[in-house]
Amino acid sequence: MKPTTRYNLTLWGANAGMLVIFVAALLPILRAGGADLWRWLYAAGAAIVLVCRIFQPMDAPTLRARRLKKMEFWSGVVWAVGAFFVFYPKAGPTDWLAFFLAGGVLEAYASLAMPAALKGEEKGRRRK
Repeated sequence: MKPTTRYNLTLWGANAGMLVIFVAALLPILRAGGADLWRWLYAAGAAIVLVCRIFQPMDAPTLRARRLKKMEFWSGVVWAVGAFFVFYPKAGPTDWLAFFLAGGVLEAYASLAMPAALKGEEKGRRRK
């Protein structure tokens, strides 16, 4: 299965968005940048990831791989909800952090389990 141009663009876009989210989360910890710069970076990164995950093709060969793709999509949704709490005035100062970490856990699990799901599909194809 050869990756398409659409798949490559959405994959690299999502990776770039995750890097932007990570840098934005580091800025308040390091007390770097402007007071609102990290908020806008976080929101932009979350939007990039969410848009890329929406348009990423769902052509996974197995049910497990499709579920992991959906989990990647939900990590983008969780980061977008975190971006909402970054700007919501009644939210606590670290409410966004819970969504940042939850999205990171979802993304980490999905990205670590995906090669195993694809490898299992390959083994099944070889046996036939």
